[in-house]
Amino acid sequence: MSEIRTRTLDDTPDRGRRSLTGVRRLFAGIFTALIIAYGSAAGYMYLNQRSFIFVPSGALADPADKGLENVSVETATMADGTNVTVWSAAPARAGAPTVLYFHGNSKNVSARWKRFRQILDSGFGLYAPSYRGYAGSDGSPSEAAFISDAQEHFDRLALKGSPVIVHGESLGTGVATAVAAERSEAALLVLEAPYTALVDLASESYPWLPVNLLMKDPMPTRERIGNVKVPVLIVHGTEDSLISVEQGRKLFKLANEPKDILVIDGAGHSDLWDSGLWPGVQEAWSKSTAQRKALVVAPN
Repeated sequence: MSEIRTRTLDDTPDRGRRSLTGVRRLFAGIFTALIIAYGSAAGYMYLNQRSFIFVPSGALADPADKGLENVSVETATMADGTNVTVWSAAPARAGAPTVLYFHGNSKNVSARWKRFRQILDSGFGLYAPSYRGYAGSDGSPSEAAFISDAQEHFDRLALKGSPVIVHGESLGTGVATAVAAERSEAALLVLEAPYTALVDLASESYPWLPVNLLMKDPMPTRERIGNVKVPVLIVHGTEDSLISVEQGRKLFKLANEPKDILVIDGAGHSDLWDSGLWPGVQEAWSKSTAQRKALVVAPN
């Protein structure tokens, strides 16, 4: 009896190809999912970026409730018709300057009342506008709007006749620098915990995003400070965890003379006023006044 033999075809190559195709599809799916997730995150950040930069909160207090009875609350109408609130007080001493104060990105102008008290107790005047979109002011915040408004505020204040110290706090340092770069009549520029640019801060916080392409409000202080021709004082704390003191030092190198930097050992981002900032500003003001007088009396 003859033996019947059967032959089973080896399907290993087909199984291998199907397995490889499955792996490729898996990786393609993962890659596509990652691209979608990245695009969604980038899109979210782009659309909502101003809510991360500008963080207004709280109701605007009455100056009298904070012991600032001499401070008046005014409404300033900007060139485009937007109304913004300003806290204002004239200098108490003859010849004293008025501080044009641009606050930081959070809360509102009335949250700075303790600082304003130091200014006023020194006999200096105060002009502190509330940004667009912040308590007491209409409109929406943006770099372009802040700078345009700030220049208008300076021009209105300069008409009153007293010297103007342009003071920027944190976010406001970019605004203050932009003003001083265009208004050489300013007596002194004070930068409290400044940054080289908002886009630089964003790059540090979100290194996985192309923030240079996405940023609507880059606020490049590093590019503007070279156009400032008035005396500059930079104040920064060594323990600032929000804006590194190295950014303040970089701006100092870029600034023109006359310039000073006050680095306060152990100070953070929000306690510079409790650590000697205001005496430092007063000293810088006295120095800049002496320098101006020396220029006036210097022989031709």
